[in-house]
Amino acid sequence: MIKIIENELIKEKVYIEKLESGFTIICIPKDNTKKKYAVCSVGYGSNYNKFIVQGENTITEIPDGVAHYLEHKMFEQESGINSLDTLSSLGVDANAYTTNDHTAYLFECTNNFNEALTELLSYVQTPYFTDENVEKERGIISQEINMYNDDPDWKAYINCMNALYKKNPIKIDIAGTIESIKKIDKETLYKCYNNFYIPSNMCLILVGDFEPATIIEKAKKQIKDNQKTKATILYEKEDMKINKEKIVEEMDVSIPILTLGIKVNPKEEETIKRCLGIEIILEVLFGNSSDCFKKLYEQGLIYDSIQTSFEWSKEEFAHIIIQLKTEEISKVKKHIIDTIKDFQNQGIEENKLERAKRKIYGLYVREFNDVSSEGTLFETNFIKGINPFEYLEKYRIISKEYIEGILKSVFRIDKMVESCIIPKKCVE
Repeated sequence: MIKIIENELIKEKVYIEKLESGFTIICIPKDNTKKKYAVCSVGYGSNYNKFIVQGENTITEIPDGVAHYLEHKMFEQESGINSLDTLSSLGVDANAYTTNDHTAYLFECTNNFNEALTELLSYVQTPYFTDENVEKERGIISQEINMYNDDPDWKAYINCMNALYKKNPIKIDIAGTIESIKKIDKETLYKCYNNFYIPSNMCLILVGDFEPATIIEKAKKQIKDNQKTKATILYEKEDMKINKEKIVEEMDVSIPILTLGIKVNPKEEETIKRCLGIEIILEVLFGNSSDCFKKLYEQGLIYDSIQTSFEWSKEEFAHIIIQLKTEEISKVKKHIIDTIKDFQNQGIEENKLERAKRKIYGLYVREFNDVSSEGTLFETNFIKGINPFEYLEKYRIISKEYIEGILKSVFRIDKMVESCIIPKKCVE
């Protein structure tokens, strides 16, 4: 039975059907575009390296990088044809990606949607791993790992995760390491596929000019009825203590990269409201119209925007990231800390708060104007058990008092870490 959820603010309807197997299909009809978007998501990401299979008593522990390795191998079919090539021949823009908590397979097109959807649902549900094709992929993934290891921005981020967390696997590169992927074989891939790539742990999101009941029925006919239960994921318990205050690494950069991270308690009842509150605060404190940014830029201490984000996964991790490039690391860090403390002590001016709220709200509304952006929004939030319409609804009840409370309780300097990438042979 199809369930309909609706948001009057943006005049959007979303059609959802959960099959008996647990597989969820979400259709978002849009009659003002020729583009169509589909994404099949699996609730299996790089963090899930320790689990207990249903009916077993022993713990299965797998090497780092298996979820990403699976993503690479899913396109290869027993026929010898790569599904990515098949999708490309249809003229669709296809891709896949792995995150800490899920893996997604997607495409966007204007023509040949039905054929592309058939191919997508076929290869995601038909694994084909051999000793030979698994070994062949090892070299490709090794090159990808080396490429990221040479990326200063990525290293600044991963080092920040290492400083924030003692045990949480978010501190490990999603692709794993050169050493860990050597331990991945076809048996490991099949075990993870069979225990996580199951209907109750998957969803399909379709965005475009569709008649919802028709496209949902078409998709249903191609989804296998597998009643298997997902393996039980085991999490490393992580307290709120930071791991290291500072990590500095030398790389081939012309301007040092400063990344500040603030550890946040992931267990929070009002997750959406808190997420919006943090994003609004980051805009007030460090957005391009903020006093902090203007002062740092005018004094020549920074050369570009201050990049900020709040990353979180349900009950697993949560942190704030502030990243920028500067030749005056100590001065800029002090200014950022002073900015946080000043706002905590003095509060936020009403006009600055309202301006930031309007901007954040506008950014969310814009997500609903593009088929791929809206599809991704629903896909990533489905994994977290969230209806994205709630962001628009919670926005209206966020008060100045709530924002200032979050500023004091979440933006804690004693939970802040520093990750620096500096030019080789450069001593600050």
